[in-house]
Amino acid sequence: MGDNWRRAGWAGAAIGVIAAGAAAGVAVERITVGRGVRRKARLALDATGDYGSLRGTPGAAYAEDGTELHFEVDELPEEPAKRQRSRLRRKPAPAPTVVFCHGYCLGQDSWHFQRAALRGMVRAVYWDQRSHGRSARGFAQADGEPATIDQLGRDLKAVIDAAAPEGPLILVGHSMGGMTIMALAEQFPELVRDRVLAVALVGTSSGRLSEVTYGLPAVGMGAVRRILPPVLKALGSQVELVERGRRATADLFAGMIKMYSFGAPREVDPGVARFAERLIEATPIDVVAEFYPAFQTHDKTEALQRFADIPVTVIAGDHDMITPAAHSQAIKDALPAAELVVLERAGHLMMLEYPETVTALLIELFARTGAVPAAANVGGHGRSTAGTAGNPPQPGAAAGT
Repeated sequence: MGDNWRRAGWAGAAIGVIAAGAAAGVAVERITVGRGVRRKARLALDATGDYGSLRGTPGAAYAEDGTELHFEVDELPEEPAKRQRSRLRRKPAPAPTVVFCHGYCLGQDSWHFQRAALRGMVRAVYWDQRSHGRSARGFAQADGEPATIDQLGRDLKAVIDAAAPEGPLILVGHSMGGMTIMALAEQFPELVRDRVLAVALVGTSSGRLSEVTYGLPAVGMGAVRRILPPVLKALGSQVELVERGRRATADLFAGMIKMYSFGAPREVDPGVARFAERLIEATPIDVVAEFYPAFQTHDKTEALQRFADIPVTVIAGDHDMITPAAHSQAIKDALPAAELVVLERAGHLMMLEYPETVTALLIELFARTGAVPAAANVGGHGRSTAGTAGNPPQPGAAAGT
């Protein structure tokens, strides 16, 4: 019993370190700003900008277990020449479709800035992974089956079949979304061979996530990993109680989200930071608990070879504590022809923290496939209203194509 208590003590101390860091900033704010004022400030930030408001043509795909997966399509405007061919009953070649896959505890709206910039430039599909966003709660998980990355890969195949059943594809994935793309490639290699033009992997990993310390002292991480899954499972069985607790500690929760999401949190537009908080807090604790164990066993390094013959862009943040830049380097090592870009002072949600930089890298990739003109420019679209967007980071490292 003594050893168990000691291990639990190390785990608690490790978790306490990161919580204390967030709490310190919250404490300073509470000394100077009242709770009512802070609540009004959050409401005001919720009304700032149009973050997460972009919508496309809705559709539904159905996973193998019957789970309804919500997607939206941003179509290209129909050109006069295409309308003329349609009148002549000549079927034009389908334009490439870019499929965006979001990360853990997020939703399709996490691509807000890229969506704003790319509208009218590419045909794009944005979808919510099972139990996230507007998609239904996973039926298999409701029946007690664990969530797996392989299952997410099959979900992506169902979305492609429904939203882009023919024509070339470009796949873009952030964090868990990148892992989903790897799982798709492992299970459906012929789809990659026949239809996928290029892949972008943003802040993701092909495996060894069990070694990530999340910025905590390494000495306590073994105990944390052992106790966290059962703790999350227990919390997931008390959803209402836990959600009340999350609301009661909203300030601490917001501080931890900033710490883990952004490389330079004090420089991020407060409206964008609040948007990220809303995305994450919308994920119920039982969903958090169901998905977390899948990352500890995730290993898709061999599946990366499915992308060996197509353009691949890997984007990492050098301050990312969730999927550290070393994991992007490992993807580059497995795919020597891939382009690796490490963004300085960028955290895990780099597509929100440095939207223009991420969008520009995506457009460069699209141009390499011929999906957009080489001279394509997003102009003033797809940027946040303040903070780092006006001062995009310089790549900290880039390994050639």
